[in-house]
Amino acid sequence: VNNCGLQLVIQTSSITDKSKPFEFRISKEQSSFHNRLLQHDLEKNYSGRQDNTHFGSSSSITFPVLQRTAEEKILNSDRLTLERQKLTVCPVIDGEDHIRLLNFQHNFITQIQNISNLQHLVFLDLYDNQIEEISGLSTLRSLRVLLLGKNRIKKISNLENLKNLDVLDLHGNQITKIENISHLSELRVLNLARNLLTIVENLNGLDSLTELNLRHNQVSAIKDVDTLPRLQRLFLSFNNISSFEDILCLADSSSLSDISLDGNPIAQETWYKHTVLHHMMQLRQLDMKRITEEERRMASVAARKEEERRRESHKQTLLKEKKRLTICNIAHQWEIQQNRVAFVASLNQDKDNEPCQINGSAAYVLPEESRSLDTILSSAVQGLSVLESHLVEVEGDTLCLYGAGALECLDRNWSVQTAGLIVTVSFMFIEFDEIVQVLTKLKIKFPNSAHLKFKETNLVMLQQFNALAQMHRMEQLTVDPQGNPVVNFTLWKYYVLFRLNHFNLQKINGVKVTEDDIVMAERLFGVLALVASSELPHYRMLSLFGESRRKQYHYMLEEKGKKSGIGSEESSDHRRIGESTTRATLSYTTKDFHMEKLEEIKERKTFCQTYVQNLVKEAADINMKNESLQKL
Repeated sequence: VNNCGLQLVIQTSSITDKSKPFEFRISKEQSSFHNRLLQHDLEKNYSGRQDNTHFGSSSSITFPVLQRTAEEKILNSDRLTLERQKLTVCPVIDGEDHIRLLNFQHNFITQIQNISNLQHLVFLDLYDNQIEEISGLSTLRSLRVLLLGKNRIKKISNLENLKNLDVLDLHGNQITKIENISHLSELRVLNLARNLLTIVENLNGLDSLTELNLRHNQVSAIKDVDTLPRLQRLFLSFNNISSFEDILCLADSSSLSDISLDGNPIAQETWYKHTVLHHMMQLRQLDMKRITEEERRMASVAARKEEERRRESHKQTLLKEKKRLTICNIAHQWEIQQNRVAFVASLNQDKDNEPCQINGSAAYVLPEESRSLDTILSSAVQGLSVLESHLVEVEGDTLCLYGAGALECLDRNWSVQTAGLIVTVSFMFIEFDEIVQVLTKLKIKFPNSAHLKFKETNLVMLQQFNALAQMHRMEQLTVDPQGNPVVNFTLWKYYVLFRLNHFNLQKINGVKVTEDDIVMAERLFGVLALVASSELPHYRMLSLFGESRRKQYHYMLEEKGKKSGIGSEESSDHRRIGESTTRATLSYTTKDFHMEKLEEIKERKTFCQTYVQNLVKEAADINMKNESLQKL
């Protein structure tokens, strides 16, 4: 023995030249155990000692045989350290049944073997070897500490008989699942850091576990941790935990006092610390930093605000989903209505019930089949029948109306502030003829509205744009091609510019109106107003002129008191009002109004015919009396 180390002699059955024994040295450096494990009771009893060991040869086995002198056995009676000996197998240990601590650190051992006779072994260290499977430990019933870190183990197994195990270190392996440890009721420390774990589970039965190390894994979800009654320290740093819901079970643990989550995506969130402290009030340390009472108070306040924000966000999400479903329901009802109208139109074209050829066969359409079609179409949206059939929504300066029932909102008592903010009114899934009837209310309720949008409103002919002339003002017009066939006409924009010239439109379908567009509109449709006015009855022309005069009078009242500097604009507006008189002859009557007019005309015609017939009859009677008188 010298000051540098211990001289050892190793001989195995494969060495034939016994005169030249194989030599190597063991340094006196200490084992690189975990600091906490160094404090283990058994470790403290023997720390700082070294073993002077001889391996003798055996003719019956191929494993190296370990033999110690009596003096060595007295010096380290129950401890044996074979650290950094370049061992590839565990040597046979004879006559050492009393050994309680065995150290094989930093070797090249691939399999645990030749230690089944060490019945009193309490501490086994196989750190930094090449072991691929846990085996050969079934007889070591007294084992309390098992260190298998930095090996090649892929599965936790063969620990059934180690029921007294106190510390199990499996860090730095290739383990993908926690399993086969539920029987270790005495286990206090479990180290599974630097493995390939994705889910923490199967921890039931570890009633004595106080520390669980899962650093540097791929954990994204945690289960069963709340079932550990004595767990105090949990290390989850550098995993894939991204939301508090992934670790929600930790909030149910009453014993947890120290937790680390740094290095996870969740730790980058602004609400991270406040949320964790709010749900785990018993914590003393978070991410290796002691928690103060002030931090707890601030976390409680911040967590309440965050919870309110989340509730509001959830509420908004529900409202958006309800809106989406309601719009879908309205769209389905609109589709049913359009199909029904098309079906009725097809019936009117075939009043004589003539057979129509379908795939070469004759088919008759009967009234009973019409009713059954309505039933079939209605069943398509039966699942959405609980939703509203219309929707009214104000988004910023836009009033959105979905479904015909939404038009009733114009009869509400709108506040002056809200009504004044509305600039755009959007109509969807509403018949244009129904919209025409509320345009007067629209300009009264929302005086600042200057932009109308139409989508799925059945705008099918240019004449319908005449109805928009009754608006108070209009700067923009948007007609979506969906559900409005009129936009397929090449000249529809020019007709709008011509008929609504008095509005001085700025944009149509988002495209700015130019002076050339206005000139072209006048060229195309200017003569149309003259033709229409020449065909109009005299009394109707007088009515239109009177209406024009009233508009000028109201305009003068509104402009009264303004500065004289706008005289040119005033004269221009007067000019536009005057020009609109001939264009006013281009009007639009809705189908319902037209039907009422037809009924009225029919009644008048019948009355006139009866009246004339009575006059003729009376004249004939007078003539007959006159002839009789002449004869007398």
